[in-house]
Amino acid sequence: MGEKKRKDATKPTFVFGKKNYKWMFIGLGCIALGFILMAGGGSDDPNVFNPEIFSWRRIRLAPTLVLIGFGIQIYAILLNPDKE
Repeated sequence: MGEKKRKDATKPTFVFGKKNYKWMFIGLGCIALGFILMAGGGSDDPNVFNPEIFSWRRIRLAPTLVLIGFGIQIYAILLNPDKE
């Protein structure tokens, strides 16, 4: 009998709740989208300069999305899943 009580008492619980994981996946999606938007703009020929590397999307939008994604990740970690 004592062993059964100990097994019930040490039942594994998750650190984060469903809300936390939902916000973590949203943040991860934001970070991934930011890195996807940053990609490209290079040139196969090293003698040719491609000014597309300095586009608004790669310089402003993509890094902003990555930082927002990291902020969402911090929020997801600190979120109390029991509170409504």
